[in-house]
Amino acid sequence: MPRSMDQDRLRLGVNIDHVATVRNARGTAYPDPVEAAMLAATAGADGITAHLREDRRHISDDDIARLAASLTIPLNLEMAATEEMLAIALRHRPHAACIVPEKREERTTEGGIDAAGQHDRLAPLVRELSGAKIRVSLFIEPDVAQIDAALSLGAPVVELHTGRYAELAGDEQAVELRRIADAAALAAKNGVEVHAGHGLTLGNVAPIAAIPQVRELNIGHSIVADALFVGFAEAVRRMRAAMDAAR
Repeated sequence: MPRSMDQDRLRLGVNIDHVATVRNARGTAYPDPVEAAMLAATAGADGITAHLREDRRHISDDDIARLAASLTIPLNLEMAATEEMLAIALRHRPHAACIVPEKREERTTEGGIDAAGQHDRLAPLVRELSGAKIRVSLFIEPDVAQIDAALSLGAPVVELHTGRYAELAGDEQAVELRRIADAAALAAKNGVEVHAGHGLTLGNVAPIAAIPQVRELNIGHSIVADALFVGFAEAVRRMRAAMDAAR
């Protein structure tokens, strides 16, 4: 469970995918994403997120096995809604599994999964993961129909996609922020735990972190990018501090 007993503390899940991206660019054994996960844990992360993509473009099967064996903080496995990924999750039993959309041609996850349109496909996965005591999260758009679908599926957690918020500015960003806040309030009102993530940086995280119903942020790319200049542990500490200040 998360290290803090303070129920109001916003948790930080550090996504280590792009440590693996750097490693794979040269086909070396370094930098090791598992080492990054350990540094993140000592620097204030409450959990580690890793996306095992179908094309294995960054995180590998071996990374997941080593993370599952080594971590003392929760592992959140991001996974596509496939039988292969279900089998991997059931084998390693991470603390949580976040079901995300996945397209081979995309550079990174481009939006939330259509839980409403894929209800019948997702239902057996949610059921099997939950039966294995893996906490299921659905990565969705901040939309009423998607939250209703998550409720229907019995998912205990939703992660709201903040990518559009991160790309906008000014009044348009304010409108998207309100949409995220309204979705968070609706989900929490119905007993669903709310997480958020995608595109969050030191420069834009505060308004999302200030939403009282959001319990966890999952952040990776900006932490890895900042680590190039200040080191990985310090990059995690700075994000942790920014989140705490906003809360």
